[in-house]
Amino acid sequence: MAKYFYPLVENPFRKKDINEGIKVLKSRKLTIGSYTERFQKTFSKKIKSKNSLLVNSGSSANLLALQCLINPYRKKRLKKGDEVLIPALCWSTSLWPIIQSGLKPKFVDIDAKTLNLDLKELEKKISKKTKAILVVHVLGNCADMDQLIKIKNKYNLILIEDTCESLGTKFKNKYLGTFGEFSSFSFYSSHQISSGEGGMICCKSNDDYEILKSLRAHGWSRGLKKEKKIAQSNKHLDRRFIFYNSGFNLRSTDISASIGLSQFKDIDKFIKIRANNRDKIFKRFLNSEKIKNKIRILSENNFTKPSWFGLPVIGNKYFNKDLFIKKIEKKGIETRPIISGNFLKQPAIKKYKLPYDKRMKNAEYISKKGFFIGLPTVKIENKILNKLIKSIEDCL
Repeated sequence: MAKYFYPLVENPFRKKDINEGIKVLKSRKLTIGSYTERFQKTFSKKIKSKNSLLVNSGSSANLLALQCLINPYRKKRLKKGDEVLIPALCWSTSLWPIIQSGLKPKFVDIDAKTLNLDLKELEKKISKKTKAILVVHVLGNCADMDQLIKIKNKYNLILIEDTCESLGTKFKNKYLGTFGEFSSFSFYSSHQISSGEGGMICCKSNDDYEILKSLRAHGWSRGLKKEKKIAQSNKHLDRRFIFYNSGFNLRSTDISASIGLSQFKDIDKFIKIRANNRDKIFKRFLNSEKIKNKIRILSENNFTKPSWFGLPVIGNKYFNKDLFIKKIEKKGIETRPIISGNFLKQPAIKKYKLPYDKRMKNAEYISKKGFFIGLPTVKIENKILNKLIKSIEDCL
């Protein structure tokens, strides 16, 4: 494995985070418990979400959102074949829950400036079968949420926000993840906060929240508001083991919850450090004649206060990304694609015979010319910053 002086992510866990996890281990109560409840309540209070439910990953959060939409206990549920619009620049587990839920994804190109959904293209793709939009907030940035909500309301669509890369970003002083009916967050190691593995699903409806709770844990009736009523209607069953719904086991542990909660308490501090690091690198890019005309760092959208995930870098039309990546990795700078690039180019699209649309010119450009580098949550040293800029200049 290559040794990077500038990795995508360094170990995110502080001594106090690990100590919180040790407390849970010593208690011997490792599954869902008091830390999970505290994390959910603290999360809801901070981002002003009505309902928050801790799960084992952001991917599981997306799965639960789509499964809730087709669940028979939901009053207005989606039907097989209903369309869900999704950006071509997306992650695997943003897309597959749509298909796994019997729904039909319809891809939409992105805006090259923000890397988020092109809202004009989005509206063109809406048909009578379109019932929902799954928007992916890319690397701490977002689309014009005012315009997106106008489109959503105009066509009476459900909005699912994949906020896995953008925890803490605000649009007009409102947190992403609070605009739609559902939203997902990820606490994987490289994200704004980490619990190792982990995620959160939020929703506006109390009825949806009850469905999500049951789906998260086997379809049990345990912990539901209707638990006693369900037990009374099923007296022939052990009330502790009544399976009221379909379900999965997507629960997190109290170990993850304790570490995630410890980090979440300092989310504002982390956002500030990342923003300062990003500004330092951005200024150095602009001041370098060798860099500024060949590659650029993504800028935030209007009215957006980003919680930066990483540094998306986009080359000009003459930029040879493959050659550059090969050189820069040898220099000790770790890179990766922006999300997964144009997902329509992934082999699974062909294998599962999903509708292919060649008109994703912006997503395709980002695939060919874009990549991202890490953004540390500790203050970047001038020595590292100088080496980073010098290495990029040499490779260009």
